[in-house]
Amino acid sequence: MFTGIIEAFAKVNDLKREGDNLIIKFECALAKELKIDQSISHNGVCLTVVSCDEKSYSVIAIKETIDKTNFSCLRAGDLVNIERAIKFGDRFDGHIVQGHVDETAKCIAAKTHDGSWIYTFKYDKKSENITIEKGSITVNGISLTVINSEENQFSVAIIPYTYENTNFKEMEIGKIVNLEFDVVGKYIHKLYLKH
Repeated sequence: MFTGIIEAFAKVNDLKREGDNLIIKFECALAKELKIDQSISHNGVCLTVVSCDEKSYSVIAIKETIDKTNFSCLRAGDLVNIERAIKFGDRFDGHIVQGHVDETAKCIAAKTHDGSWIYTFKYDKKSENITIEKGSITVNGISLTVINSEENQFSVAIIPYTYENTNFKEMEIGKIVNLEFDVVGKYIHKLYLKH
């Protein structure tokens, strides 16, 4: 389990196909602190470390992960947001994030606003996922607050700290992001649809 508070960037160093799987090697300042079998959130996708050294580590993404996330768009040199799983007893600064991406979305608008940035994302109209005003949403693993919630689209406001310390600094119109909708909201919404 994660909180959506990004710890660092991991830079994609190498991508290698092995059957339907994708082996991804990352360079990261946290690599020396990682260990094999550790769960790490990568742009909101929970993956297991399979090898590591002082400067880099590797994970394996299966076909379903590649098909359902923005990993299908990954290229060498891309920056990925990473977060290690929470430790019990730590402060819980974000919201409950499982590391299970629900779907992807496309950035359809980006504008500056009095020292911050507002980005708008559109997701599949056939999806049953919803956002609510001032509710939580995870975009590329980042815990954010929804503004301007509409049918199959929403916006988020990004402060300078988040912009500089996540891959929002590379965000542009047309970019594909991973979404994980609020887990509590998903259960409530599913129960509501059944009645």
